[in-house]
Formats: sequence, C-alpha cells, structure tokens
Amino acid sequence: MGRFTGDLKERTLSFGTEAMAALAGLPNEPRSWVLGKQLGRSATSIGANAWEADAAFTDSDFVYKISIARKEAGETEYWLELARRLELIPHYEHAALAREVNELTKVLGTIVRKTQEHISRSGSR
Repeated sequence: MGRFTGDLKERTLSFGTEAMAALAGLPNEPRSWVLGKQLGRSATSIGANAWEADAAFTDSDFVYKISIARKEAGETEYWLELARRLELIPHYEHAALAREVNELTKVLGTIVRKTQEHISRSGSR
C-alpha cells in the first residue's frame, strides 16, 4: 500500500497525459522541438517522481522524491509560460495546464512541509 490517500497519483498521471497531448499540437519547427522536449520531460517527471515517492521506504526518501516532483512542477510552469509567450499553444490549453500545475505545485509543497514537520517531531528518517 502506498503513502497517498487522495487522488494525487491520478492527477499527476492526468496532467502528464494532458501535457503530452498539448505537445502534439506544437508547430513542426526548431523552437517547438526544444520547448516540447523540455516541457514533455518536466511535465511527465512530476508524476514519475510522485509515484516513486508513494513507494518510498523511509520518510526522508519520500520527502526527497516529492521535492523533486515539486521542482519539476516549477520547471513545467516555466516551459508553459514560455510556450504562451511564444504563442506556441492556444490560450485555453495553456490556462488549463498552468492552473493544474500551479495546484500540483501547492499540493506537493504542502506534502513536503507536513512530512518534514512529522520527521522533526518524531525523529523518524
């Protein structure tokens, strides 16, 4: 059994799926190739690290993996903003993806903070 009790695993998987679908609509040009590769990697890494964290053996390993997922969410926000400024993805698509990655960033940050507090209180590792 994993550590997550909510829908975080499904949300990260859905986000990765939606981000990859958005990449399919990018123009076939060099700047899109660069942006698409980076966005695809960071967007899918959020879920990969969250899923890996769910199977962590220790609280410290859990926090580490969730922290990486949160950093990847931050990077994804950057690539989405760049895609918006370059007008590579439609506004509605950017808005939906940006909203969800912002929420995921907040959720992951809260998980890190609460788990670190738990570690500090209990002395667990």
